[in-house]
Amino acid sequence: MNTNIEKSHEAELRRSLKARHMNMIAIGGAIGTGLFLASGNAISSAGPGGAITAFAVMGILVYFLMTSLGEMATKMPISGSFETYATKFVDPALGFALGWNFWFAWAITVAAELVAAGLIIKFWFPNTGTTIWSIIFLTILVGLNILSAKAYGEGEFWFAGIKVVTIVIFIIVGVLMILGIMGGKSPGFSNWTLSDGQGHSAPFVGGISAILTSFFTAGFSFQGTELVGLAAGESENPEKDVPKAINTVFWRILLFYIGTITVIGFLIPFTDPNLLKSGVADVAFSPFTIVFQRSGIAVAASIMNAVILTSVLSCGNSGLYAASRMLYAMAKEGKAPKVFGKVNKRGVPMNAIYLTTLVASTAFFASMFGDGKIYYILYNASGLTCFFAWLGIAICHYRFRKAYVAQGNKVEDLKYRALWYPFGPIFATILCTIVIFGANIWVFQAETFSWFDFITNYALIPIFIAIYVVYKIKHKTKLVPLMECDFSHSEYKKVV
Repeated sequence: MNTNIEKSHEAELRRSLKARHMNMIAIGGAIGTGLFLASGNAISSAGPGGAITAFAVMGILVYFLMTSLGEMATKMPISGSFETYATKFVDPALGFALGWNFWFAWAITVAAELVAAGLIIKFWFPNTGTTIWSIIFLTILVGLNILSAKAYGEGEFWFAGIKVVTIVIFIIVGVLMILGIMGGKSPGFSNWTLSDGQGHSAPFVGGISAILTSFFTAGFSFQGTELVGLAAGESENPEKDVPKAINTVFWRILLFYIGTITVIGFLIPFTDPNLLKSGVADVAFSPFTIVFQRSGIAVAASIMNAVILTSVLSCGNSGLYAASRMLYAMAKEGKAPKVFGKVNKRGVPMNAIYLTTLVASTAFFASMFGDGKIYYILYNASGLTCFFAWLGIAICHYRFRKAYVAQGNKVEDLKYRALWYPFGPIFATILCTIVIFGANIWVFQAETFSWFDFITNYALIPIFIAIYVVYKIKHKTKLVPLMECDFSHSEYKKVV
C-alpha cells in the first residue's frame, strides 16, 4: 500500500464540518423522496404490516452498517471511506469496484433528483419544461459544493432541517387524526383488518414476496446513511462527532420512518388507489399530502410539494458531495485519473465535481426521451448500487476487526466499537445479497415479461462483477492477509 499517496491526499482536504453538520448529513442522507413518496407504494403492495416489517428489518440492517462504518471511520477518518477500507482489508479489486460503483450510484442519483425536481416544479408551473429547472437546480447544487465542504454541510443542515420539522408535524397531526381529534371520526384499526375482496387482507398483503420487494423500496429510502463515513474525512473532530451522529441520529431516523408508516397505515387503506399514484410526477398523491388534506389543511398539496422539492435538492446536494469525494480519493490511490485528485485553495476537488456534474447533466435530456422512463431507469440503477456499497461495508468491517485483533490490538482500545460483532456484518452481508438478487423478482412474475424491466433492474449485477474480475486479473490482486492489513492514516488540514 502506498502510504505516501494516502498522506498526500489526506493533507489537502480540510476538516471544516462541525458536529451539527455531521448530524444533519446523517439525517438528510437517510430521509428523502423514498419516505415522502415511495412509502405509499410499499403500503399498497405489502400492506401496513408488510411495509412496517420491511422498513424495520431494513432499519436494523442500516443500524449494523452504520455502527460498522462508524468503528472504521472513527479509527480511520478518510475520504475514501469503505473504498479505501476494502483496498486495505479485503482486496484492492473490491476497493476499485466499490469505489466506481459508489461514484456512479451517486452521480446518477444527482441526475435522478434533477429530473424529479423538474417534474415537481410542474405542480406550480405545468406549462414549463423540465430542462430549464434542472439547469437552475444543478447550478445551485454545484455552487454549494464548490464553495467548501462547510458550505455543503451548511446547505444540508437547512435542507434536512425542513424535512425533520415536516415529519414531526406530520406524526403529531396523524396521531391527532387517529385519536379523532382532527379530521373527523377516528378510523380505529379498520385499515389494519381491511380486505380488498380479491383474497388480499391487511395487515400483510402479498406475503413474503411483497415484503421482499418492499426491501428494495426501504433500502432506497435509507440510502445516504453511509455519507457519515465519507464526511468523517472532513469532520473537525471525527472521534467525537462520528459516534455521536451514529448513536443519536439512527434512532431518530428509525422513529421517523416507523412512526410515519404507522400513521399512514392507520389513516390510509392499502386499497386506496391514490397510493399507487405516489410518484414524483404526481406529488398531489404523496401519502403526506393525502393525510394533510384529510386533516383539513387546505394548502397541504403546495406545502408538501415545497417540502419534497427541498428533499430532492438535499439528496442531490449530498450526491454531488459524495460522488466527488469518492472520485477524489480513488484518484489519489491510483484507481482514477490523477487529474481528479487535485483540489483548489479551499480544499475542494474541483475536477471531481466537474466530472460528476457532467454525468448528472444527463438529466437535461429527460424531457426529450420521456420524463417517467428516464427517471425510472435512474431510480432503479441508483437503488441497486447502494446495496453493493452496503455489502462492501459489511465485508470490510468483518475483515477490519479480524485484522485488528490478529495484529495484537485490543478491541477495548477502539474509540468506537460496533455492537453485535460478528453477527452484525454477517447479517448485513446475507441480507444485502438477498436483496440484490431477490428484491426485483417481480420482473419474472409479471404476466408479460419485459426486457426493459429486466435490464434496468438486473444489468448492474454482472457489470459490478465484471469490473471486479477485470481489475483483479489485470493487477493480479489477492486477498490481503490479516497481518498485512494497513491501519495507518493521517490528518487532513483543519480549518481554524
